[in-house]
Amino acid sequence: MGIIRNIYILYSIDLSVLCGALLLPEMNELTTNCSQEYFKKVLMGMSLKITTMDLSNTFTCQPQNLDLSPFSKLKVLILSHNKIQHLDISIFQFNKELEYLDLSYNSLRNISCYPLLGLKHLDLSFNDFNNIPICQEFGSMSQLEFLGLSGAQIQKSHLQKVAHLHLNTVFLGLKHLSSYEEGSLSLLNTERLRIVFPEIADYRFILRDGIHTSKILEMANINMNQFTNHDNQKNPLLEKPKGSKTSHLLLSNVYGPWQEFLQALQFVWHSSIQQLQIQNFTLGAQSEFKTKIFDYSNTSMKVIKVEHVSIKIYSFPQDRIYLFFTQMGTENLTISGAGMPHIIFPDYPSKFQHLNFTNNALTDELFRKTLLLPHLKTLVLQRNKLETLSTVSSFAINTSLIHLDLSQNLLQHTDGNHCHWPETLTTMNLSSNKFIDSIFKCIPKSIQVLDLHNNDIRTIPREIENLKALQELNIASNSLTDLPGCRNFQRLSALNVEMNSIISPSLDFFQSCQEVQSLKAGDNPFRCNCDLRNFINLEKKSQGLMIGWPDAYTCEYPLELKGIHLENVDLPALSCNTPLLIAVILIIGLLWTVVIAILCIRFDLPWYLRMISQWTQNRHRVRNVPIEELKRTIQFHAFISYSEMDSLWVKSELIPNLEKEDRSISICLHERHFVPGKSIIENIINCIEKCYKSIFVLSPNFVQSEWCHYELYFAHHKVFHEGSNNLILILLEPIHSTAFLASIIS
Repeated sequence: MGIIRNIYILYSIDLSVLCGALLLPEMNELTTNCSQEYFKKVLMGMSLKITTMDLSNTFTCQPQNLDLSPFSKLKVLILSHNKIQHLDISIFQFNKELEYLDLSYNSLRNISCYPLLGLKHLDLSFNDFNNIPICQEFGSMSQLEFLGLSGAQIQKSHLQKVAHLHLNTVFLGLKHLSSYEEGSLSLLNTERLRIVFPEIADYRFILRDGIHTSKILEMANINMNQFTNHDNQKNPLLEKPKGSKTSHLLLSNVYGPWQEFLQALQFVWHSSIQQLQIQNFTLGAQSEFKTKIFDYSNTSMKVIKVEHVSIKIYSFPQDRIYLFFTQMGTENLTISGAGMPHIIFPDYPSKFQHLNFTNNALTDELFRKTLLLPHLKTLVLQRNKLETLSTVSSFAINTSLIHLDLSQNLLQHTDGNHCHWPETLTTMNLSSNKFIDSIFKCIPKSIQVLDLHNNDIRTIPREIENLKALQELNIASNSLTDLPGCRNFQRLSALNVEMNSIISPSLDFFQSCQEVQSLKAGDNPFRCNCDLRNFINLEKKSQGLMIGWPDAYTCEYPLELKGIHLENVDLPALSCNTPLLIAVILIIGLLWTVVIAILCIRFDLPWYLRMISQWTQNRHRVRNVPIEELKRTIQFHAFISYSEMDSLWVKSELIPNLEKEDRSISICLHERHFVPGKSIIENIINCIEKCYKSIFVLSPNFVQSEWCHYELYFAHHKVFHEGSNNLILILLEPIHSTAFLASIIS
């Protein structure tokens, strides 16, 4: 009931306000009727537009003066778990949109009816009605889908009033049941019938009528122990059911002796029931295991599930009970939570297609004997005590297994054991065992889905045979240090490696796992350096590939990046790509070389460098010569630098006036004193060094001559180095080069 109610609230109606935590005035006494002032305080602060109002565990008095008419949008009203004894439903007549009304778990003994035509869910279960509280007005509520009832007496006349309604669920939550008129439940027209019995109640007639009422029948709190010694009474379960409707029967919280349980099972065996589910079954202490033949013929039963079995008997014939279930020959058998140490199958081929023995105590002994299960497709042995995988494979080879679940056992596999699996096997769950790397040698080639999470696998051996059919691999919570490559799993599309020890995935994964569409690799201790750049770019290129991105993907190393999401880590391509970095450096170096070469060609830098070198050598040589000797090396008074275009004026005017006839002033000239065999630069430097003064005849021709520039350059150096004023400039003609004039002035 609670599940249906919650689903209805969450998915059928827009919840806007829950008012279960109201601050109520303190009242110590139970009053007959609450005052209007009381309800004003209860409803104070609620919006008039709310659609859901939860007033459960709220009232300490009767809500006859409850006025909800201002709440015209109200759709859901919950008044359960109060002490309401009487209610006039007409107080809701102005709530035209009301669809859900829960009055369960109160003390209602009578109600005054009113047709709420829009109501879809009405729950009156677990109250103190003497008779089933169905009014004539209920018959007009054509939209009703869920009807919850209670009453100590159930009669046909009560249920006849709603027999024409097509209901989805009828729920009988009974506090007491003193009488039941046979055939009453059969009047109902419902898809699902749910019944919760009180501690003492005769379930047998209700079970017989219930399977003729609905497709799904659920019965809880069945105590079979009270009928052990009443063999002479009329027992409806001894009759063979005819015309039954139920296909799914759920019995929960069942307590009783084996003989009574066997009788009930024989009754439903010959009905229309296809699926029988028994939850929380307790085998009573008064059980007797008399020899009684069970008629397995003429049944529609396909699925039997017995879950959570408790045995209150110190000694009982286990083998007989196990064989009883395995001889049924249904398609699907589940016995879970029963603590079975073993199970026995008949010595002839069984029809079982699906077996589930979860949460028992089964060991490898189960497979020591020959089991004839040729049609078996699904085998679930979770939470048992199996130890050797190869032993399971020896059994499986004689079946048609498709799905095998051996999770949460003690399984191991050693290299010396050989595994033989049927070619039909496509899905294996081997999680939560003790497997290491050798497990891959025991995996069938036909496998498509493989779950190995929570084992002790460190690597996937490269020498394993190709698992060409494998599409999904879950290897989370192991000890992997790298993402596995896909060279042996060419069709792998989903990979789960979260919670391992992966620091930096290798290139093999990115190169060989091109078909992977889903990757879960979060919660690993990633080292955020250049080795991780390809992994980060993988998500950027294929958005949605990595499940849990970015929250589950954080840096563990180095410490300064610990806790940072991988998507926020900056790893530049240039610093992480060594060939690219070398190429960039070479290109930059080449560009600099080209630039320097152009500058050298444009500004004669090599020449200047040679001259500086020779000048430096000369200066070094001069420093090592005494001053007296240097003075003796000076041979001329002046060195004249001029352009050949101005030589006529120099030779006809300047030199004659300087040298005169007595030759008192000696002049150094190119054509006279340059030494053959020496370079021009060396001759220029020597001439400048051997003269007191340097005379430069400036003209536009001088500016155009490169050699004149060189001579002026060395003369400049001598002036600046010696701090002398030995430079004489003669302006022969006006010069229009501003750059040259600026250099002269500097």
